[in-house]
Amino acid sequence: MKRDYYEVLGISRSASKDEIKKAYRKLAMQYHPDKNPDNREAEEHFKEVNEAYEVLSNDDKRRRYDQFGHAGVGTSASSQGGGYGAGASDFGDIFSAFSDMFGGGARSAEGSPFGFEDVFSGGFSSGGRRARSSAGLRGSDLKIRLKLELEEIAKGVEKTLKIKKQVPCEVCSGTGSKTGELETCSTCQGTGEVRQASKTMFGQFVNITACPTCGGEGKVVKERCTSCHGDGIKQGETTVKVNIPAGVEDGNYLTLRGQGNAGPRGGVNGDLIVVIEEAAHKLFNRRGDDVIYNLPLSYPDMVLGTKVEVPTLEGRVKLTVPPGTQPNTMLRISGKGIGHLKSPGRGDHLVRVNVYIPKDLSHKDKEMLKEMRKSDHLVPDEKTDHEKSFFEKARDIFG
Repeated sequence: MKRDYYEVLGISRSASKDEIKKAYRKLAMQYHPDKNPDNREAEEHFKEVNEAYEVLSNDDKRRRYDQFGHAGVGTSASSQGGGYGAGASDFGDIFSAFSDMFGGGARSAEGSPFGFEDVFSGGFSSGGRRARSSAGLRGSDLKIRLKLELEEIAKGVEKTLKIKKQVPCEVCSGTGSKTGELETCSTCQGTGEVRQASKTMFGQFVNITACPTCGGEGKVVKERCTSCHGDGIKQGETTVKVNIPAGVEDGNYLTLRGQGNAGPRGGVNGDLIVVIEEAAHKLFNRRGDDVIYNLPLSYPDMVLGTKVEVPTLEGRVKLTVPPGTQPNTMLRISGKGIGHLKSPGRGDHLVRVNVYIPKDLSHKDKEMLKEMRKSDHLVPDEKTDHEKSFFEKARDIFG
């Protein structure tokens, strides 16, 4: 499951905006891809930090996240597209952060200070150098829906899924080249970028875009593979094992890193996002981590008490119904509900007891009920009920 955003930034849930900003700048500088070339783990940390900042720096998103968790804010753009600037809504922040990272004195090839010009001109574009690996373009993410029964959610389950996705071409080993070799792009000299400098009244700006010849890869295919037409990927199928923890809810999702589509010409795989769907149960309703079962009982059983077997997520168990049980009473069976997602233990199995009212009665049954009606103890006493205090009536209603 996705990590808590406060944990990602290393801050408390009561952190101020300045504290969030400070934590983000520190981590962004630590994990930025330019400081960690070809480091997949640092790249994933950087995306995770940006995603956390995108939510926690926005008052509305932070409020929904504090109330509903990840389900309240959905899948953010940073986790879907692989771009690094998803959380950078405050450009002044980013300029300052990367100016700090490069010491504020680094100069680009055109002589302008790195930080303001390069970032503003597209350094965070998903099509530029920061969105690709040295081996090629990143594969796209996949999203699938996984329907689970309540019994599976209660304890957690491992699922083996067949996924249709793009896989490396076997003929060219994913290179896209008939010979298996790639040539350095002559337009960008292997950098994957083209830069265009322009002077304005504010100084010199550098516009950085992906190379139009190689698409930002830095390499070109001279002789295309006839099987994949030079893409290095083909439509295929694979199996993936997914471990679903207990306590997930409808709309929760898990991100499996590197299990998405293969990247063109040796690029890294995208991610697989598994969205949970909870199937409706024919016997039980869910309330948080508790399970509710409606049990109809006859009038004599409600009055005299009884012992019955009731179904639970783990099979049938015996339940004692005390004498004088009132309609809509909830009887609790501890620890028979759904496992907690973020803590040990389980919810409870709640049995709501109600009176069963038959529609068709025999003549004998009707005569017995008529006799019962004559008893003062089996009909409500209007005088006694009228004399009850307000608090007693409230207790009877909400008890």
